[in-house]
Amino acid sequence: MATKTGTKQKPAAGLTEIRWHGRGGQGAVTAAKMVAELALGQKKYFQAFPEYGPERSGAPIVAFTRVSNEPIQIYAGIEHPQIVVVLDPSLLSIVDVTKGAPADAIVLVNSEMTPAELRKHYHLEGFHYYTIAATRIAVETIKRAIPNTPMVGALTRITGLFPIDEVVAFLRADFGKKFPPKVVEGNINAITRSYEEVKGE
Repeated sequence: MATKTGTKQKPAAGLTEIRWHGRGGQGAVTAAKMVAELALGQKKYFQAFPEYGPERSGAPIVAFTRVSNEPIQIYAGIEHPQIVVVLDPSLLSIVDVTKGAPADAIVLVNSEMTPAELRKHYHLEGFHYYTIAATRIAVETIKRAIPNTPMVGALTRITGLFPIDEVVAFLRADFGKKFPPKVVEGNINAITRSYEEVKGE
């Protein structure tokens, strides 16, 4: 990855780098920040920031999250993500979402397809694919077609970065300050359903 000096180095032990690909209005930046806030609750070090550029509704955007057991000494976008999260499957046809990712990277895609069906449909090779019907779950639980919260639930299951009960506790505390109970419970249902329903290869 690029560092301040412009040299490349492997991620430090205990460092997880996540790159988020979505479209404006899908909540990719919010999801990146949510994972960082969860890391804070685990007393871990973190970074979360978007790639600066046009973020108009529907335009492709990129965001980044780093979570580490040690202080993070990297000050650049994530070029070699261990985890790639794709909030809109149509981006698979127009953006190289896995650019720079190592061969064993995890790719989580918001899709009704199974990973095998996704591979066949988009002619995907390599990496470890997971899918979750995040938009449908969001509509059924939050009543809005914004897939970011369900994607965090699926990511929690895949990575094991955070215990699911602590994610739920965070949502109750954090969202409870901003939203009515019905909205809080909807988001918790979105997280827990995605945690249970995510599909891997």
